[in-house]
Amino acid sequence: MTKTVHHWIGGKTVEGTSGNWGPVTDPATGAVTTRVALASAEEVDAAVAAAKAAFATWGTSSLAQRTGVLFAYRALLDAHRDEIAGLITAEHGKVHSDALGEVARGLEIVELACGITVQLKGELSTQVSSRVDVAAIRQPLGVVAGITPFNFPAMVPMWMFPLAIACGNTFVLKPSEKDPSAANLLAELAAEAGLPDGVLNVVHGDKVAVDALLEHPDVAAVSFVGSTPIARHIHATASANGKRVQALGGAKNHMLVLPDADLDAAADAAVSAAYGSAGERCMAISAVVAVGAIGDELVGKIRERAEKIKIGPGTDPDSEMGPLITAAHRDKVASYVTGAAAQGAEVVLDGTGLTVDGYENGHWIGLSLLDKVSPDSDAYRDEIFGPVLCVLRADTYEDGVRLINDSPFGNGTAIFTRDGGAARRFQLEVQAGMVGVNVPIPVPVGYHSFGGWKDSLFGDHHIYGNDGVHFYTRGKVVTTRWPDPSEAPAGVDLGFPRNH
Repeated sequence: MTKTVHHWIGGKTVEGTSGNWGPVTDPATGAVTTRVALASAEEVDAAVAAAKAAFATWGTSSLAQRTGVLFAYRALLDAHRDEIAGLITAEHGKVHSDALGEVARGLEIVELACGITVQLKGELSTQVSSRVDVAAIRQPLGVVAGITPFNFPAMVPMWMFPLAIACGNTFVLKPSEKDPSAANLLAELAAEAGLPDGVLNVVHGDKVAVDALLEHPDVAAVSFVGSTPIARHIHATASANGKRVQALGGAKNHMLVLPDADLDAAADAAVSAAYGSAGERCMAISAVVAVGAIGDELVGKIRERAEKIKIGPGTDPDSEMGPLITAAHRDKVASYVTGAAAQGAEVVLDGTGLTVDGYENGHWIGLSLLDKVSPDSDAYRDEIFGPVLCVLRADTYEDGVRLINDSPFGNGTAIFTRDGGAARRFQLEVQAGMVGVNVPIPVPVGYHSFGGWKDSLFGDHHIYGNDGVHFYTRGKVVTTRWPDPSEAPAGVDLGFPRNH
């Protein structure tokens, strides 16, 4: 029997009324297992209205009340890790260990939100002039919205709403319609933790729901993670409607491998960073730049490791990589591999013909490795978002850095070397928002901020960390002058001696 996913508005499940439904498939089998309600603009209005009503009290609630709810929420999330991960595997397809890792990374931001009392401390300068003090404080924005992608259906929402509500805002989440169930469970657990009705709402939908949020006069800010074309649209549309926007876009993350690098460590890193989560992550390494004469040896080591990766359903504990999210996406990813040779690449591994016994209708693709890729080729220029690794050759360090900096994307990058001086130059010279030194996927811990440069970010603030707190609050400066109590009006005795 097909499951139905409805909206979560005002602290309860609200059935979809638009009459529009989206299919949710099990990527391992290709079978439609769920239908999800796709909201109309009127249903988005209802979610925003619930959030606006809740803000009247939540926005002025005590920090102790907010953190009390968040501590309870953290405990419930921890207790339900396996259940959340199971929903992720069922609808996204990633293996259970990857899904558990996703939940753990989301929990980091909940833990940051639990410490919001420190993050929201203001500043005070006394006696800037005679009996004049100046204080800087931060206050919530109101109703804020999050639009999140399919590849991390629990983690990316948790990068947004825990911090937003800790700062005193109320939240409307529009998760991906491809894997919606995890978002509802996150909201249900928040209600169980004591979050007041309407503080967190989940509305499912497609472009209709997204545009309704972007244009809604009661939404003060929008957070987004997804592809660059959509991020650009989100930023332009929401900004034109007077909203604060952080829109994180796509990526083409490079790993520069210098001749002195530990090639075994570099190959291990390349395989895990390129093919983990089936390459469906914006921080995946999709381009390795081999400097000097090490290219052939490095490619050989990557191939040797890639050929051992076990691909299968995410429910199989022996599986190391699962299927892709949809058959259409699988076919698009495969097209980059089948067209690579005609554009000058050497196809070292071709994963396009993979099938998995017993799961023949799943959205399967194997690991592909393309060597000697041209910077002009489609496989290099586009964000493939699948298990395809391109290897490019560079004669010198300078050539490699130039190649990276010429990319329109600037999300994450990494260098593998034993030389501290080279690593120091790289982290200063490379044009990317997150840099790893012998670390292939430099996603910051929760108390630092995540975000790229160039076409990987539209807006001024990175997500979570200090930038996240600043994004979900606005500053106010208060200048105060009080007369001395000895100057009280005649007839008012405060017990202070009179000045003569």
